[in-house]
Amino acid sequence: MVPALRYLVGARGRARGALFGGFPGACGPASGRPRPLCGGGRSASTSSFDIVIVGGGIVGLASARALILRHPSLSIGVLEKEKDLAIHQTGHNSGVIHSGIYYKPESLKAKLCVQGAALLYEYCQQKGISYKQCGKLIVAVEQEEIPRLKALYERGLQNGVQGLRLIQQEDIKKKEPYCRGLMAIDCPHTGIVDYRQVALSFAQDFQEAGGSVLTNFEVKDIEMAKEGPSGSIDGMKYLIVIKNTKGEEIRCQYVVTCAGLYSDRISELSGCTSDPRIVPFRGDYLLLKPEKCYLVKGNIYPVPDSRFPFLGVHFTPRMDGSIWLGPNAVLAFKREGYRPFDFSATDVMDIIVNSGLIKLAYQNFSYGVTEMYKACFLGATVKYLQKFIPEITISDILRGPAGVRAQALDRDGNLVEDFVFDGGVGDIGNRILHVRNAPSPAATSSIAISGMIADEVQQRFEL
Repeated sequence: MVPALRYLVGARGRARGALFGGFPGACGPASGRPRPLCGGGRSASTSSFDIVIVGGGIVGLASARALILRHPSLSIGVLEKEKDLAIHQTGHNSGVIHSGIYYKPESLKAKLCVQGAALLYEYCQQKGISYKQCGKLIVAVEQEEIPRLKALYERGLQNGVQGLRLIQQEDIKKKEPYCRGLMAIDCPHTGIVDYRQVALSFAQDFQEAGGSVLTNFEVKDIEMAKEGPSGSIDGMKYLIVIKNTKGEEIRCQYVVTCAGLYSDRISELSGCTSDPRIVPFRGDYLLLKPEKCYLVKGNIYPVPDSRFPFLGVHFTPRMDGSIWLGPNAVLAFKREGYRPFDFSATDVMDIIVNSGLIKLAYQNFSYGVTEMYKACFLGATVKYLQKFIPEITISDILRGPAGVRAQALDRDGNLVEDFVFDGGVGDIGNRILHVRNAPSPAATSSIAISGMIADEVQQRFEL
């Protein structure tokens, strides 16, 4: 195997390959600070696994962890195209541990979010990962929002969200002294955490159980082996060949893909359907200047409007003490385009030709224009923020980081709101499980999702 391939070896040594580095957090208990890269070495013997997970984000790592804990006798590997783990959606989100109030009752989103939040809090306590259960207020600032707020409260009760209560102006002030509002939902179980730290802890658990993580492995092709090496039993057993952009290959029996922004393309590589298509939306955050962070204590959210596809700008405290304001939602012209002028002609043509974006844009034209305007002019965003905290001025904010959301879209321009898992037909399709759409709250739900994926893998592949 080529030395450029970073191959992280599990503690029990079942992984096969040379150790050429590591990732922050891989060498010891999870902490709030990145770790130096691991060192050491082991000679390569083979590059075959029983199960391979494509994608080293929080869902892929949680799934790998769940699978190896359930099936310790299997050899399991994770493939990640970047040199480090969990640096895209996992490393660019707001860090909120959602309560599960927003999602349609009986949907996978609702079920997995409520379960996942409880499991995540328990996991963080066990691992000593810092988090804050700072709560959230969903605030109605106009009379016309109150019926929607009450309907949302009822939905939260149906979803089994604990501790919800409707509060009036005086109680809003007790929780958020600088926030104005007519009525609010108090969600005390909402919290914040550093999700990349959680993901790296999952990776550590996976490796300590014997799993292997291969970074710098960008998948280019997934195909059935044409023939095994002469006289090799493994060649007959490991029938799927996964090739990367460097010409290296891995063989395995089964594949689980958790490819996030590239989930549709990875599905196509395997001969499965490309629908739903992924359309990248960039979310830009603003930062409240440190001397003004006293204005916000917990999460403050608007009442969602079902006429629009996204939630709207909100106030989010972070584990480092900063306050993020946002995000907006604008089309990204590159799948990992974190800057406004990042551009990929391939990604843009794919979006225009193969997705339902044109229909979505037509249906939400005014909303899209407003989001673009707010992205360009800070004053427009500040005016919106002042509906909740009037004391905020344009001199109190700075431009902050951005994330890119992998939004699944059908050909009619409808956002695919729930989780989508599928496989395919034929020799490869019957050996693959694709996690096609794992939208927010996937990070909150990651442990619950991983259990469901492990169940599906066990049933589908008859492990």
